[in-house]
Amino acid sequence: MTAGAAIVVTRPQPQADAFVAALAACAPRPVPAVAFPLLRIAPVDDLAPLHAAWATLRDGDFVMFVSANAVAAWFAAAPPGRRWPAGALAGSTGPGTSAALRGAGLGDEQILEPDASAGRFDSEALWLRIASRGWRGQRALVVRGEDGRDWLAERLREAGAEVGFVGAYRRLPPPADAPTLARLRTLHAQRHAWHFSSSEAIGHLAALAVAAGLPAPAWAACRAWATHPRIVAAAQAAGFGHVEAGGPTPQALAQAWWGEAPAGAAT
Repeated sequence: MTAGAAIVVTRPQPQADAFVAALAACAPRPVPAVAFPLLRIAPVDDLAPLHAAWATLRDGDFVMFVSANAVAAWFAAAPPGRRWPAGALAGSTGPGTSAALRGAGLGDEQILEPDASAGRFDSEALWLRIASRGWRGQRALVVRGEDGRDWLAERLREAGAEVGFVGAYRRLPPPADAPTLARLRTLHAQRHAWHFSSSEAIGHLAALAVAAGLPAPAWAACRAWATHPRIVAAAQAAGFGHVEAGGPTPQALAQAWWGEAPAGAAT
């Protein structure tokens, strides 16, 4: 077991509660965890670009979804009677997004995702899986928040694809209200471990720590896991005393928590 009474899961809702529940159900030993979302997901003000993207979607297109939130927003915006074309492919960088796509009715043959043996879930791992497909002249669409990372889009363009973007949702900081700040002070005092899947969330945590009047460095005595090297670097810059790369899935995080598998230390 690691230092800290529990793991603080910082994903947006409802993914945070689902991840906490999955940690509690991990076999053979459950992991104590609490949710403290550091991102809020809100709909975009203008749905017209989403409706237009749906209207032009056709067999052979590739639609890259950056998160389960992107999947939910995309399918919620489907015009009445419009269905996913049988010959269109969906891209996913991780198991949560893939599960959301399957929940939306897509079959395994329609989903492109990183190889399970890749050991990581990100755009780089997905590109290793799909780079050789032959992209010249193909249409690709990236469904994301109102902004985001362009790495995979750049690789697709370099391979000859026609790439577009559509903002499906907005990412907002958590409210800096009295209950949120009080809860943050309690979490800080209890020296829980933290789990991050977003660099942006770490920035929001830093802002909340200032608003809550926490002493700096606030997180020197805390451990953290982050799902990507970029997020590891952000957590280190935020002052976490021990940061490891790992935990993209509840089972992987549980293994790291109990010391049953290497977590890819990046301290």
